Parts: sequence; C-alpha cells; structure tokens
Amino acid sequence: MFFFLSQFLSFLAMPLTIALVLIITGYFWKNRALGKKILLAGILTLLFFSNQFIANLSMNTWEEEMKPIADLPNYEMGIVLTGVTNLSKTVYDRTLFNKGADRATHALQLYKMGKIKKLLITGGQGLNPTNPNTEAELIRDFWVMAGVPEEDILVENLAKNTYQNAIFSKNLLSEIGHDWNSNEKFLLITSSFHMQRAKACFDKAAIPTDTFPVDYYGEDIQWSIPELLYPNPNALLLWHKLFKEWIGLFTYKMAGYI
Repeated sequence: MFFFLSQFLSFLAMPLTIALVLIITGYFWKNRALGKKILLAGILTLLFFSNQFIANLSMNTWEEEMKPIADLPNYEMGIVLTGVTNLSKTVYDRTLFNKGADRATHALQLYKMGKIKKLLITGGQGLNPTNPNTEAELIRDFWVMAGVPEEDILVENLAKNTYQNAIFSKNLLSEIGHDWNSNEKFLLITSSFHMQRAKACFDKAAIPTDTFPVDYYGEDIQWSIPELLYPNPNALLLWHKLFKEWIGLFTYKMAGYI
C-alpha cells in the first residue's frame, strides 16, 4: 500500500500535473476575473518548468559530483541498483536498457579495471511487471555476455524499491557469510540524482558503503538563447525526476526507511 501511495503522491505533485490543474481550473472557474488569474498562473508555471536552463541548473545542483575512477581504492564488491532495463517489452535473448544503463556499464568498467572484484546486482520486477524477467537477472546476463564470470556476480532479484534493495542485499550478504565485523566497505553504484536516498537506505541497513554516482541528467551549463528562452519538454523530464526523488526522500523518512 505504501508503494502505491508514494506513486500517487508523485503524480499529484508533478510540475506538469500542477500546471494542467491550474490551467483547467482557471478555464472553467465561474468567477472570470479569478479564473483568468488562475489560468495565467498555470501558464506561467508551465513556462517556468519547461525552461531548460533553470531545470538543468537545478539538476546540476542536486546531483552528486562525478568521482574520477583513478582516485578510487579497490573494493571487494560493488553493489549496483537496477531500474535501468525495459521491462515493458518481453524478450529473452538480450537485455533492453532504458536511460540509466550507466549503472550496469560503469560497474562493468570498474570490474574490468580491477576496482571491484565482485558485483552484486539488486532489483526485481518493480511494482507492475508485464513479463517474467527480473532486472537483476537481465543485467547479470549482460555482464556474463561481456565476459564477467558468473561466479563473480551475486543476484538479488526480489527488491521492488530502494529500501528493499538495501535490506535484501544485506540478507544475501549474510547468507554467503559476510563478516560484518570487518572494516570492508562496498562501492554503491546508482544514478547520481538517486544516490542520496540510496546511500541513506544502505546506511540505515548498516551496510558500509562508499558511493560512485553515475547516469547524470544534468549537463554543462550553456548560456545560449535556446537554452535560456525556448520551452523544452526535456526540462519537464528533469523536474519530474527531481520531484519524484524529493517525494521519495520525504515518504521514506516518514516511513522510517531512512
């Protein structure tokens, strides 16, 4: 129930939803003077959230700084969060990636460079599965095809959200006999915009991690006319990601997950 409530709150609080509600409300409001003001507020809200410069600046401010690979120490294991494959299309002979494939490809790069010796991939089918594949198994298959020995991959394929990623990963590590009294740290790999919530969940689960943010949505700042003035649907996508993450942080704190 909590998961669906979180999704519903995310829908209600999205910038596009807010703008459309204001525009529709203003259009049908009986008091025409007040209705025009509400309609104007909706249009201005839509213009603000469709500005690419403002959206990109906000995303850059939120996302964690990129970490040079050369500066990383070596880790026994990297923990990779899913949420990057296309589970809306059923296929069994390949892995279909969405935006966020950096989580899988950069983890593979770190493994190939010797920065991490083993990979733990965590993630199931999400809330509304349309096919029997799990994300963890799909990414495991991708890594194996890329040359990673299957014995170097741990698969946790039940988690439906970030909180469960942390809890189920700890259970899996305990099952294989990990010594929690050691000073070993894991390298947590997920999208930069998502790292704060992911890190908080793994800290709550008492899994010691360093972070390696990937999959950046923010771009280098451009002082150009199109960037500053033209409405851009990509700006709405950036705000959607930010609002969804902020609501996720709020609901996780309310639920005691972090």
